[in-house]
Amino acid sequence: MSAIYKFPETTAPPTKQLFSRRGFLPCGQNNLWYIQSGVVRTMTYLEDGTAVTLGIWSDGDIVGDALSTIEPYIVECLTSVEVTQFKLRENHQLMKTLTSHIEQTEELMVIRSQKTIDSMLIKLLAWLAKKFGKAVDNGQLIDLRITNQDIADMLGPTRVTISRALSQFEEQGVIKRLPLHRIVLCEEQLFGYAS
Repeated sequence: MSAIYKFPETTAPPTKQLFSRRGFLPCGQNNLWYIQSGVVRTMTYLEDGTAVTLGIWSDGDIVGDALSTIEPYIVECLTSVEVTQFKLRENHQLMKTLTSHIEQTEELMVIRSQKTIDSMLIKLLAWLAKKFGKAVDNGQLIDLRITNQDIADMLGPTRVTISRALSQFEEQGVIKRLPLHRIVLCEEQLFGYAS
């Protein structure tokens, strides 16, 4: 169940705006939209044009590109929608925390939506390297003890499938596995593999 947002009493009530079914809420202005009524979906597109739904939202929910780092970030109206626009307050710690959680969830959703196991796994390793990586010779050490089963649980395939893909990446020089389930993502070979 959605929590109902209440606008501060010290400000003038924002103006309601109406959007028709299959219309799009404007993004790119660091805005938030409070949904008064109706249903929207947030979505993005992969490089190959595949649409990925990030969420379905309705009365009382808040959506907007200010809550996301996904590009492109699209808010499509699945019904007629009545919304109120407002700006994100930069210094609000709760909003920063919520934004961080939403961004992480969206990034993992996009990773899991890749068409092949290899693509999913490479994008997950790159994401883990960005989040937990430490620069080392020839790449980024993913300084996190993560088992093949942990990776399988994140992505969906079996542990055996992940083990096979990691072994193939190691043979190709894309990764180097270290003791304690740690991985070095080899940057030069990664760029060669990606291209």
